Amino acid sequence: MKWNTIMAGPRAGRVVCAIFIAVAFAVPAFSAASKDTDSATDTGIFVEKVAGLPDDFIMGADVSSMLSLEESGVVFRNRAGEPADLFEVLAAHGLNSVRLRVWNDPFARSGVGFGGGNCDIERAIIMGKRATAAGLWVFLDFHYSDFWADPSKQQAPRAWDGLDPDEKADALYVFTRDALERALSSGVDVRMVQLGNETVSAMSGENNWNAIGKLLRAGSRAVREVSGASGKKIDIAIHFTNPEKAGAYERFARILKTQKVDYDVFASSWYPYWHGSPEEFTKALQDAVRISGKRVVCAEISYAHTYDDADGFPNTISRESVFPRRWPVTVQGQANAIRAAIAAVAAVGKAGIGVYYWEPAWLPVPGETREDREPLWERFGSGWATRAAAEYDPSDAGVYFGGTGWENQALFSFDGMPLDSFATWKLVRTGAKTIRRADSAEEQTIRVRLGDTIVLPQSVEVIMNDGSTETLPVQWNDRAEITNPRERYGETVPLAAIGADGVAEYMLSGTVTSGTAPVPVFARVYAVEQNYVENPGFEDDDLSMWTILDETSSMDELFVQEKQADAKTGNRALHFWSSRRIAFRVEQQITGLKPGRYKFSIAIHGGDAGNQTMYIYVKTADGELRQNTNVDGWRNFREPVIADILVPDGTITVGAYVSCDGKGWGSLDDFILAPVGE
Repeated sequence: MKWNTIMAGPRAGRVVCAIFIAVAFAVPAFSAASKDTDSATDTGIFVEKVAGLPDDFIMGADVSSMLSLEESGVVFRNRAGEPADLFEVLAAHGLNSVRLRVWNDPFARSGVGFGGGNCDIERAIIMGKRATAAGLWVFLDFHYSDFWADPSKQQAPRAWDGLDPDEKADALYVFTRDALERALSSGVDVRMVQLGNETVSAMSGENNWNAIGKLLRAGSRAVREVSGASGKKIDIAIHFTNPEKAGAYERFARILKTQKVDYDVFASSWYPYWHGSPEEFTKALQDAVRISGKRVVCAEISYAHTYDDADGFPNTISRESVFPRRWPVTVQGQANAIRAAIAAVAAVGKAGIGVYYWEPAWLPVPGETREDREPLWERFGSGWATRAAAEYDPSDAGVYFGGTGWENQALFSFDGMPLDSFATWKLVRTGAKTIRRADSAEEQTIRVRLGDTIVLPQSVEVIMNDGSTETLPVQWNDRAEITNPRERYGETVPLAAIGADGVAEYMLSGTVTSGTAPVPVFARVYAVEQNYVENPGFEDDDLSMWTILDETSSMDELFVQEKQADAKTGNRALHFWSSRRIAFRVEQQITGLKPGRYKFSIAIHGGDAGNQTMYIYVKTADGELRQNTNVDGWRNFREPVIADILVPDGTITVGAYVSCDGKGWGSLDDFILAPVGE
């Protein structure tokens, strides 16, 4: 993949260094690795060996949905294509542990399950016994909720409604002790227990750390007592996420120490789409180890192998998703991501104990259409959520009920065959190589000014499965699909309509065929207004036309950042964050305009910004005009406009001012000065 140099700002050197390290990690040179491989057969993928992995390094998977999937008619297969027990398939591919989530009571009053596998302790025990029989030990994940618990949702179980923190801690202790005793007495080989899920700021309805600490201490006490009584060593894990946030894991480790929580393992999610580079992940884990002295594990990771949707329910990761594509969305890219997670944890040293892949078997249930599948999702809970979940979680599950949304991140094909990437868990110990071939093409970004004709690149950079690249010719389709405005989503138009049909966004596809098997190519196409702002999205290295002024002279971060997920379009935007008060302006003077009327707009998003004063402005010979704006969430882009600006003499200054309390963050992009009526 191609990464451009990041320019400007007090931390520019740090960021550029991090980007280049990420590329080196993400796209290894396999020629050296191939010499160190013990693999004699064609594995279908390249895998760079991770040296020094201990024999007991955890190679795990969270397969909590599997019972509901089997009940819905999903069939898993071994590499010979024969129907097989999922746990035996996992073991055959080098995995040694499974993680199983446990909700307190994931059923409506009617008895209908909430979905997501309907994972209560009874069903976890059924799966745990089968895993144990296949030689896989079990990691129980207590959400302490009746349904999904994550940073945005930490509801208490309904049975705990009205309890104060002390009473809730008592109830949590009893639930944990009873559930764990039942699992052990049923013959489940439980060796680790997780207390809470992605507990970054709340747990079971409590949102201050004194109360959360009580809950964690109660759960820990229950596990220690059951462990002692049974004579079985059981580790205790506390689970966090957002390792990409600087200093976050140091803070969490210190909080657990202050709260005197007794635990063994600091667990973390790491989804490459959202959670930073492998190096950033390693550093966050090292921070946790340094403060806590505990071991660390990656409790959740996944990566898509395709953008295809196989069940009619929108996928979490789709072609429209905005995230840093460190690896292609292919089977090889998925293998690279798994290998990167293992290497990132192993790089911590002896304290890094393993990796769990999240829901590698969450496949589409049988059926030709979404309408065919919905009865299975509802009856067996094999989708993300059922309609019944609205009884407990009306604002999320009650709205977004349906299918899996995860099938394109599974380690199986949609018909249940193991993908080549499944073998990564074994192959990281030896390394592996295969025939070099084209794997994917770099996504293109094309802008077309209204009134202009689209100009398409004749060649694109193709990423080979060994991480190298080649430039090859491309054949583009003659129609593009509208992705915005939303009311026209999915409509296709001829290429001649782009630029002649108003401001819009499109997805255009094509194919690379020269010297290789066909490889699909995609381009995001933006039909934009005529724009007199120079370098309007900070995509070019030259920023000399911009004035960026930190009015506090002490902001921690104010620089152009290369991070597609934070940009409105393209890959770059002007990023800000500071632990102290934030106040800055960014502006550009434009001269030589034809006197007349214009409009000015930008795109801005962000969050955690108390006491906001934010506006865009223009200055002309007639004075200054302003339009207020604000930020209220990641990718909730505000696009303020100052319309009907009279420019009498051909000169105008356009800009934006941002002020807020410390801890605020955000990005500014797409500064547009367009003529009115042309």
